[in-house]
Amino acid sequence: MQLTLIKNNDDAQIVSYKLARIVFAETEAKSLPLIEAMTSMINNVHIKYGKTFDAISKDSDLFECLNTKSERNEKLNIDANDRKFQLCLRTVKTMMRGNLPDSVFGATKFHHTNIIPDWAMARGYISECEDILFYL
Repeated sequence: MQLTLIKNNDDAQIVSYKLARIVFAETEAKSLPLIEAMTSMINNVHIKYGKTFDAISKDSDLFECLNTKSERNEKLNIDANDRKFQLCLRTVKTMMRGNLPDSVFGATKFHHTNIIPDWAMARGYISECEDILFYL
């Protein structure tokens, strides 16, 4: 069997898949409101700090799953045909087109409720969705 490398020259499509994988890894696609909350936060980072979506997709300080030692890291390898991943991808593409309302009130940081990072100690969260807290 011969393997063929498929190249995609559409940068926006590549970035949307990267972001969708991150959204899936961080939320496990537990619910549409949670997917939309994480995706809204990504858009808020883009708007507030002027970061490109590509730069955001590489920000290991923002996303735990990008750390190779994280248990969430392996979730980045989700099959692109998985139904839950496809929901994340559609939501990311909606956000990138500017059609996803902000459901986290301008939040630009988050953490899972089972871990409280040092930066969160002096802040109050502004939004909560399932097991994720969002902060300005």
